[in-house]
Amino acid sequence: MIPLSEAREFVLSKCKPGPMVTVPVDDAADLVTSSDLAAVGPIPPFDNTAMDGFAVRAADVADAPVTLEMIGTIAAGGAPDMTVGEGQAVRIMTGAPMPPGADAVVMVELTEMAEDESSVDVAESVPVGNHIRPTGDDVQAGQIVFAAGTHLRPAHLGVCTSIGVYDIPVFARPRLGVISTGDELVDGPRPLGIGQIHDSNRHTLLALVAAMGATPVDLGLVPDDEDQIRTAMTNAADSCDAVITSGGVSMGDFDYVKKVLTEIGDMRWMQVAIKPAKPLAFGTVNGTPIFGLPGNPVSSMVSFELFARPGIRKMMGHDEPLVPSVPALAGADMNRGPDGKTHFARVHATLREDGRYEASFSGGQGSHQLSAMAAANALAIVPSGDGIKQGEPVDLLML
Repeated sequence: MIPLSEAREFVLSKCKPGPMVTVPVDDAADLVTSSDLAAVGPIPPFDNTAMDGFAVRAADVADAPVTLEMIGTIAAGGAPDMTVGEGQAVRIMTGAPMPPGADAVVMVELTEMAEDESSVDVAESVPVGNHIRPTGDDVQAGQIVFAAGTHLRPAHLGVCTSIGVYDIPVFARPRLGVISTGDELVDGPRPLGIGQIHDSNRHTLLALVAAMGATPVDLGLVPDDEDQIRTAMTNAADSCDAVITSGGVSMGDFDYVKKVLTEIGDMRWMQVAIKPAKPLAFGTVNGTPIFGLPGNPVSSMVSFELFARPGIRKMMGHDEPLVPSVPALAGADMNRGPDGKTHFARVHATLREDGRYEASFSGGQGSHQLSAMAAANALAIVPSGDGIKQGEPVDLLML
């Protein structure tokens, strides 16, 4: 067996960031910036009000309550065509630009306007700058808003549009092909024959790829035929940025997938010191990374988290491809024996009142028990040894 760190280092050494491209802002979610993004101008671009109310001179309301002359109204999107002088006020709506002469806003709740709207009574004094969002309060002109390597979430895209950037330089979204092989697999809701099982791994892996922002490519189900598998694998490597398969990677397996990949690719067949997901195949076909994950459903998902996700993150341009662990407390005994492996237990983590996570088993821990994986929101990292007792610290890999 080889250490987990060695296997991951090998995977990451073969996964390279994709090409740098420019995409429309609405296509940039979950991608990573390939260069710095700077603001052309300040945000907000003008002094504006944060409240519905009245733009005034703070000196005029210092001795409130006072009555001020009304000289106009400014709606959001409007441009002021008046100047606020001594003893005057302008009705103003949230987001509207401040009129010249005014240096404060009194919120509408502290005022009462005359029926003929010729004057307004102000009940309380306010300081200079009250409820005003000054020019550049959020972003200054020329400021680097997002550095290269920023993972773009919805709020990032909102900032991009606010600074007028609608074309975003990013690392290209990788296409991840997922393929299943095996005569025992059945796709679709038809009845199973003796020895047959539904193909669950392919659908699970496609969803995992989509959830992390890559483009999943369903390459379908290929029967146990050497020529068909060779054609499918070659076409997949030529049309996708990486390919994921499951099954046929254990030491005792003699599988057409293993035979074909050995012949057409530069593959490494590994036994990693982890449980579940000990067997792993990884390498390249014509330069395209190939992830050969184990066939048991839970093992396939755990292997994806430990190897495929970091590799794909690196391809997407993430500076830190490994997802950091989260500290927690064991909600129950996590017993095990010393076997030289790191165990990844399927757990459900809940947030306690003290702000710490507490993790307990989500169900059966067999590598075939997918229902426990569905109920889990984390993997508990249990090092080789006698386990972790209830209440002791445990690190989690959040799902």
